[in-house]
Amino acid sequence: MTQELFREDAYLRQTPATVVSVDPSGIILDRTVFYPLGGGQAGDAGVLELAGGQTLVIADTRKAKDAEGKPTLGIWHVPAPGQEALVSQLKTGDTVTARVDWERRHRLMRFHTTTHLLCNLVPQLVNGCSITPDYARLDFNMTDPLDKDALTQGIARLVAAAHPIVVSSITDEQLDANPALVKSMSVQPPRGTGRIRTIRIGAGGADGQVDFQPCGGTHVANTSEIGAVVVTKIEKKSATTRRVVLGFA
Repeated sequence: MTQELFREDAYLRQTPATVVSVDPSGIILDRTVFYPLGGGQAGDAGVLELAGGQTLVIADTRKAKDAEGKPTLGIWHVPAPGQEALVSQLKTGDTVTARVDWERRHRLMRFHTTTHLLCNLVPQLVNGCSITPDYARLDFNMTDPLDKDALTQGIARLVAAAHPIVVSSITDEQLDANPALVKSMSVQPPRGTGRIRTIRIGAGGADGQVDFQPCGGTHVANTSEIGAVVVTKIEKKSATTRRVVLGFA
């Protein structure tokens, strides 16, 4: 099992950790600040600093799977090409320092939070999502046209309002009683622990709540931190899907 430190503190950039296992798919640690690919958000990159001072470059982070391809409670830190010699030095029980690529992570946090703002501006179900360091997109289940400039202006207004973002949780029963909180048609909140992580934008703010939904991704603490994000493209992907693509201005 990997303790997912990023769930409680997306600003934590590094942590000491112990190697749990090493195999060709990746390195599993007992704790990590690396977010694994999921919910549309790309996995983190960064480095593992070994006890001897060497730096092992991590190119991607994924949820570990067993021999049958089923998810486990571990997280694979996937080494970049050319790191085989350093990987071969690692063994179970070794101590490392896991350090995330902060500039890349922060771009993901800014984009991910912006997609939640889009859910306020376009109150339709989402049937696709991709969040990368260079762009983000949301696919909305709708037939009406969308206006690129109007959405860009709406995002700028919500960013400038400096709404706080609060990480919390609800019970399975609370979610069952409020199914409209789930805005994704393709990704369902993970269950099994009895608690479901939520992201609330605008909690306690003077302008009221902007968005509230289950989400496991990483986000900034205030919308003002997002900066200048614009809608770069709107596409009609199908008769019932409109895609909104975001980029940094």
